[in-house]
Amino acid sequence: MAAAGGLPAESADEQAQGGPWSALSGLTTRGRSFLAAGVAAAICAFVLGQEDLLRVGLLLAVLPLVCTVVLYRTRYRVAGSRRLAPGRVPAGSESRVQLRIDNVSRLPTGLLMLQDRVPYVLGPRPRFVLDRVEAGGKREVSYRVRSDLRGRYPLGPLQLRLTDPFGMCELTRAFSAYDTLTVIPRTEPLPPVRLSGEAAGYGDGRHRSLALAGEDDVIPRGYRHGDDLRRVHWRSTARYGELMVRREEQPQRARCTVLLDTRDIAYVGAGPDSAFEWAVSGAASTLVHMLERGFSVRLLTDTGTSVPGEGSAGFAGSGQDPSDAAGLMMDTLAVVDHSDGGGLSRAYDVLRGGNEGLLVGFFGDLDEEQAAVAAKMRRRSGAAVAFVLDSEQWTYGAQERGPVEERLRLLREAGWTALAVRPGAALSELWRLAGQERMNAKAAPDGVAGTAGGWS
Repeated sequence: MAAAGGLPAESADEQAQGGPWSALSGLTTRGRSFLAAGVAAAICAFVLGQEDLLRVGLLLAVLPLVCTVVLYRTRYRVAGSRRLAPGRVPAGSESRVQLRIDNVSRLPTGLLMLQDRVPYVLGPRPRFVLDRVEAGGKREVSYRVRSDLRGRYPLGPLQLRLTDPFGMCELTRAFSAYDTLTVIPRTEPLPPVRLSGEAAGYGDGRHRSLALAGEDDVIPRGYRHGDDLRRVHWRSTARYGELMVRREEQPQRARCTVLLDTRDIAYVGAGPDSAFEWAVSGAASTLVHMLERGFSVRLLTDTGTSVPGEGSAGFAGSGQDPSDAAGLMMDTLAVVDHSDGGGLSRAYDVLRGGNEGLLVGFFGDLDEEQAAVAAKMRRRSGAAVAFVLDSEQWTYGAQERGPVEERLRLLREAGWTALAVRPGAALSELWRLAGQERMNAKAAPDGVAGTAGGWS
């Protein structure tokens, strides 16, 4: 039996290692006591010349050895499987692990102790005692795991401890397969904030079209095998001397780039309540929200790498189910860690191509040089929103705002909608506040009225 999303079934008797002598290490305290008592009784019988005592000693010594040999040679054909429900959970949430043991042999099993290996961050190692499993029978047990730290955690291999009816010997036989639990960052729902801009495709609609209105504006291409003859553009055919066809309407989804600053020097502290974990959680919430709103989304880090996705330039979501695209990015954020880089220049190089649509950045501490680099990123995007975390306040509770406010001013002058993130801040409230500030800036006579782009 193979469980969907779990380890394939395999026989535990195939995993026994070592020879018969290694099975002696499985003698229990009772088995060792019987063996020692038998040897002592045999010695005393030899010294005293008591044949009856010798028989008793031999019985005591042979019994645990026979149990060990029988248990070692017993070939229980036991198949095991594991099912995770679900296999991908947010940090702080529980996942149920269901174990199933099938006795596929013609003989009933003895007493079994089932044990599954789990990392210590997921909780104590689960152990279950199973009574005799009849031939062809099955047993199902389950346990829960939970982690406040995101990551990928292996579960397994599954182990069975076999014992004889007299409790003289215990042997451990293990499966080889294991499964993986993915703990993704926490996400929170964001309010539907809309910012309209002057550029088509990022305002009231999330889709824009490259279809051309008239015959004079059409951009033809060469005929390809299978093209509909009704799309032949005769004027261009006569001009170029070869068969030309009109381009089809090409809808293009609005784009959103989520930039996550992972520089080690930009954050202070660690743990589930640190500033870096807030930034990762904020990036995850933004990705899910924008995918649900119909955007093509890309996750970009300061190292210049982006999550591979369907479409060009690493954008995911076009022609792809939003849940699949979100799962791909969540798996990446589950294992993202600090980078050794000291600047944002590589991310800026990726953004230099332009046509990025909305840019949402989650930054750690910015010095003057890196704030200037971040400010230049605004020129390559439509709307731009920055959440700047003050790691000193997150770690030490300082109330000074000087350096952070100066960095925010530089970003705002470049066209960013920039907000400081204080300890305990909720992203949903900051998201709403960013929308209000953006609308106020566009309505003001001296605001950033020419900023193109929008976000929802």
